[in-house]
Amino acid sequence: MTELDWPEILLRLGSATLAGSAIGLNRDLHGKPIGLKTLGIVGLSTATVVLLAVQFTEPGKISDAASRVIQGILTGIGFLGAGVIVHESDRFRVRGLTSAACTFLAACLGIACGAGQWRIVLVALAFTFLLLTVGRRLERRLHRMLGGKDDPHHAEASPNNDAREPS
Repeated sequence: MTELDWPEILLRLGSATLAGSAIGLNRDLHGKPIGLKTLGIVGLSTATVVLLAVQFTEPGKISDAASRVIQGILTGIGFLGAGVIVHESDRFRVRGLTSAACTFLAACLGIACGAGQWRIVLVALAFTFLLLTVGRRLERRLHRMLGGKDDPHHAEASPNNDAREPS
């Protein structure tokens, strides 16, 4: 059985909350349906459950129970992410995919924080903010350069745009 001390518990839970909240702040600033509080809670809750699972494992090993906890988190978070997606029936457009993906990512970061995998958390956050800040512009530029038929982020101009969400 692994026994974590209070500073380590605070670090893991706090970093998961901050990581999720940072992604949520980006979503808030872009007026998206999920934000700082929700994604902070997703990160915190997943880290909490992973910490509980880690407390009952041998040092340096992931138990079957911890593996099942992680699988359960990732399955359950899919339902939360699906709740973020809003379907518009008039054109079969799907919106909220990026926010749903951010929900899943906040859960994954919570898992990594709960497990104390700091390098993974830092690299994932760096890539996340790179994608969230320049991804849309890069996607548009590549779309034009590679001969895309229409702009993927102007759904009003294209009824064939089924599964894109502006970032």
